[in-house]
Amino acid sequence: MSNLLSGSASPYLLQHADNPVHWREWGEDAFAEARRRDVPVLLSIGYAACHWCHVMAHESFEDEGVASVMNEGFVCVKVDREERPDVDAIYMAATTAMSGRGGWPMTCFLTPDGEPFYCGTYYPRPQFLQVLAAVREAWEDRREAVLRSSAAVTEALQRMTSVLPGSPVGEDALAEAVRTLGSEFDPRNAGFGGAPKFPPAMVLEFLLRHHARTGDADALRMAERTCEAMARGGLYDQLAGGFARYSVDEAWVVPHFEKMLYDNAQLLRVYLHLFRLTGAPLVERVARETAEFLLRELRTPQGGFASALDADADGVEGLTYVWTPAQLADVLGADDGARAAEVLGVTTEGTFEHGASTLQRRSDPDERWWADIRTRLLDARRGRPQPARDDKVVTAWNGLTIAALAEGGALLGEARWIDAARECAELLRDVHIVEGRLRRVSRDGAAGAAAAVAADHGDLAEGLLALHQATGDRGWLESAGELLDTALERFGDGAGGFYDVADDAERLVARPRDPMDNVEPSGPSALAGALLTYAALTGSPRHHEAARAAVASAGALARQAPRFVGWTLAVAEAIQAGPLQVAVVGEGTPADHLAREARASASPGLVLAVGAPDAPGIPLLAERPLVDGQPAAYVCRGFVCDRPVTDVAELRRALA
Repeated sequence: MSNLLSGSASPYLLQHADNPVHWREWGEDAFAEARRRDVPVLLSIGYAACHWCHVMAHESFEDEGVASVMNEGFVCVKVDREERPDVDAIYMAATTAMSGRGGWPMTCFLTPDGEPFYCGTYYPRPQFLQVLAAVREAWEDRREAVLRSSAAVTEALQRMTSVLPGSPVGEDALAEAVRTLGSEFDPRNAGFGGAPKFPPAMVLEFLLRHHARTGDADALRMAERTCEAMARGGLYDQLAGGFARYSVDEAWVVPHFEKMLYDNAQLLRVYLHLFRLTGAPLVERVARETAEFLLRELRTPQGGFASALDADADGVEGLTYVWTPAQLADVLGADDGARAAEVLGVTTEGTFEHGASTLQRRSDPDERWWADIRTRLLDARRGRPQPARDDKVVTAWNGLTIAALAEGGALLGEARWIDAARECAELLRDVHIVEGRLRRVSRDGAAGAAAAVAADHGDLAEGLLALHQATGDRGWLESAGELLDTALERFGDGAGGFYDVADDAERLVARPRDPMDNVEPSGPSALAGALLTYAALTGSPRHHEAARAAVASAGALARQAPRFVGWTLAVAEAIQAGPLQVAVVGEGTPADHLAREARASASPGLVLAVGAPDAPGIPLLAERPLVDGQPAAYVCRGFVCDRPVTDVAELRRALA
């Protein structure tokens, strides 16, 4: 037996293809081998940009002695959590239940039937060897106790994923969620909770939508302060744009340097929506820089978007990004170097490690001076070791990116962004749909084997619907409807919620379902948002009711822990505010002005259709004629429309 990862499409698995560990990919062959040898399965789950995954690999998986112990006593299986979120979800639940915390790398010991009996996360080499010895001894000498434990854990996992009764999320619940978030808001540093502090994109989206609908000043204040604190701190790349995954401190100074596609796509949309409300120059700048980061650093040759940039370069975390005063002076000269150090918070003591500092921008210097400084520092930084890129294309995260770029391009007049969103959508349509079913990932233009999960269907539909509204292309509306109908048919739980995997997916020890929005929308909330938008664009009662039921499936959590159901709450705001449908009929500059005015509306329930009167396949344009031969806007609520307007000021009043 030898390491079997060299043929994998996953960049994470390929990182381990040269380990002396006899790694296998997840699959029945691995469990059959464990049954044949009568040994446990050692399951290791991580992802390519994970710093501590790299650390454990260097300490243990690349060590001949540790590998020998692993190979002798276990069948060893590697899983890319981003490729198989269903496998990750089940064993993360087990890890959290057993150890009280979760994270990656995740280390689980399973029976040959896949039932977990001991789980943890990162283990330093000496402790890992102790764990291996203890688990092997328990398996060989106390087998019955191990099997009883695994059976109990599996039963608990199945209970955790059972269907729960729904609870509608109405006006009172939304207002209470804002109050709860206010009690958890960090009044000094902004954001919610303490360290480590993650960018709360979905919670911010909820707060912006709540303010837009109700005028709640506290909701806007929390969102504005958090967005500014993140943008001025080390979490944001002050030179190249884009956000790191989280801040290790509560003041947003020191990031965990990996940059994830899902964070930047969602935060781009948040900053766009905050700019739409306030017009703040800082917010517009960050939105533009983040979009350009996505296009420059994460776009693949096929037109998709790569998953992540690594936290490390040459095995050192943050090596690409941190600076000392001396390094600034070397690049910029003594005077500009000293001024840049002051502007960017680079100190002789350092804010990071070994006397180096992350870059912050707590004030705004002269723009002409700063543009020159930024260019020179970026040029110098490009000469440093660069982080690796995980270039697999994940359906859900690319769907979020399509939505952000299409909406941002339309709002800010950036046609390049819309073109990029279209090319990404074409890649997903042409490559990720295989024999009529959606796949989770692709790489180098070839689809992976893993089936798409619920969030893939919901987030991609969300992106296609945003692209339809930006371009007027009915094909994206139709494609979104097909995805949503598949989700309703294959993922529903019979009570209004959704499982994470389809009814014909690979059988795991439990069928995963998680209504919590963690770093990205959950499957149910992703589907709820797309279902609601599709219903507003087409007038489908079936999709509207499905959206309401999906939101209700997380209703209890919305009341208990609003920080962890941010997208569910955002969709609930859209339900309360809508549907507000705007149909702009006609072509040319007057129609463009009307469409621009509609896009300036912050109503969370608004959808937009633009095109010729009675354009086929676009229900909002049906029976909407020009007015005296001129382009016109129809403002409708539930397909009941006000009189058409041809003047931008009249449209503004109608939307207000």
